[in-house]
Amino acid sequence: MIDGYELFKDKKFKKYQNKFLDLVKNGQSPKVLFIACSDSRVDPTLITSASPGELFVLRNIGNFVPPFSPDDDYHATAAGIEYAVSVLEVTDIIVCGHSHCGAIRSMYEKINSINLVHVKRWLNLGERAKEYVANKLSKDVSLEEKLELTERISIIFQLENLLTYPDVQKRVDEGILYLRGWYYSLEDGELEYFNDATGEFLPMI
Repeated sequence: MIDGYELFKDKKFKKYQNKFLDLVKNGQSPKVLFIACSDSRVDPTLITSASPGELFVLRNIGNFVPPFSPDDDYHATAAGIEYAVSVLEVTDIIVCGHSHCGAIRSMYEKINSINLVHVKRWLNLGERAKEYVANKLSKDVSLEEKLELTERISIIFQLENLLTYPDVQKRVDEGILYLRGWYYSLEDGELEYFNDATGEFLPMI
């Protein structure tokens, strides 16, 4: 990590130094809120080749979006969504799921550890996708097929949860905010997007 920082300070920071100075002077104005999984194999800036200041990134286990709930005491993801939409006024929100997601797999396994109380509660945000898959696929389908479909369906449900936020719904209705679902394959780096018209995930390029 220290070696990596040294490389950043000596080379990468110098490459973007003027950009950083401009971002300090004028503040950030990203156009995209990128909601991704905390999985260490998924790096939004690496996937999109984004420069500093281009993405406002939120990462959590499973790239879940909790429904709007003003009664929650603390909610980092909800706060990040509100800030991105109402303060930064982003024009796009991307929910990016991925293959081999540990959060999705954990929903199919029993979690017994008393030390994972917050994880267990958080994973409830994916249960709707799991139930959909259970009703959609036959019981003899392999676990891997169930997991992949759950990963994709969960993205769609998280997009629906975004619309429970008043400012998100308002801006979508006004045509100044667009919601997008992406699915990233760890194996080959392929990216797919959810097509509203066809109800399918299609290749990005």
